[in-house]
Amino acid sequence: HQKVIEEAPAPGMDEATREQLCAAAVKAAKAVDYVGAGTIEFIADAREGLRADRIWFMEMNTRLQVEHPVTEEITGVDLVEWQLRVASGEALPKRQEELSINGWAMEARLYAEDPAKGFLPSVGRLEEFRLEVPPFGGRIETGVDEGSSVSPFYDPMIAKVISSGETRDDARLALAHGLAETSIWPVKNNTGFLLRLLEDEDFRSGDVDTGLIQRKGDSIIPSAMPDDATLLWFAEDLAELCLSGFRMNSPRQKNVRLLVDDIETTVEVEVNASNWGLLDTSGPMGASLFHDRGSTWMIGPYRASGSSMGIVASGAILSPMPGRIIAVEVAQGQAVTKGQKLITLEAMKMEHSLTAPFDGVVAELNAEAGAQVQVEALLVRIEAVE
Repeated sequence: HQKVIEEAPAPGMDEATREQLCAAAVKAAKAVDYVGAGTIEFIADAREGLRADRIWFMEMNTRLQVEHPVTEEITGVDLVEWQLRVASGEALPKRQEELSINGWAMEARLYAEDPAKGFLPSVGRLEEFRLEVPPFGGRIETGVDEGSSVSPFYDPMIAKVISSGETRDDARLALAHGLAETSIWPVKNNTGFLLRLLEDEDFRSGDVDTGLIQRKGDSIIPSAMPDDATLLWFAEDLAELCLSGFRMNSPRQKNVRLLVDDIETTVEVEVNASNWGLLDTSGPMGASLFHDRGSTWMIGPYRASGSSMGIVASGAILSPMPGRIIAVEVAQGQAVTKGQKLITLEAMKMEHSLTAPFDGVVAELNAEAGAQVQVEALLVRIEAVE
């Protein structure tokens, strides 16, 4: 239930409701003689639309929050500057009644996490880190750069991408444009997921709530692998370096083994005599980064030394990142079923469950609660039962 895309103003909120919320926020700050920057949060039951009598005070944070840029974009004020000025004893530059809303703004939280694996955080060196500023006055805020390492010791957010426009759809399209040109590798990230969320019909219409992502399920989760057409293109390109795949009384055929990041895949290529040698030769002959709708992969010819295939098939459960084991749910020799929780790992402020890949028996157990583990440490090995 973490925040993913933030926007201002709120879709569906009328001016009267907004005035009541702002007045309540000012009243709360005055009640405790608060001086400084702060953020007051409310929670709404919007089943009958946004109404002041269905919105409740939730909490106050005595600081600016991650989403403050959307407020800055629509009000034209620099809240960080205001925070520093007030802290040094100066008065606020404007009063409440002097503030106004102009246009629309959206912010996407760019996380080092893998949506295809339940949003499991990802760590490692950012070999490729190219962000595109959204057009028409967008901005980017980040604390990392190409070559930086994403550590397991902090929140996995690596950047904020902010857009603005005259209308909500202007801001949405500008944000989508910026995200579509983003390329990050090999650290997994949620760029492709954010793009699909921005394109979702309910999101486009402003019909959003905290259950939207769960309801949409796999429809907004990008695939872990490139599509078949992309793999075929790479396979055809590589097949030109190989034999023709001659078969008696059949089309010439070649099974081409590719390595997508560290996953092996085989693509069957059929080559007709009429088009052999006419395939696109401008593509990469070796490994190359491929970018599509926010997802980036390294695709190239299979290299036995670089493949990680067989790890899951062997039943070896490796730690996906450095972290601390907070629970061990099984014992050596215990029978387990596919999907059963084996270990709970804590890393990057989140808990992650490691589960059995198939039915079997715990043949090896190298984990105990409280222990610190490194990435790819062998924690459990499941042995299939015939």
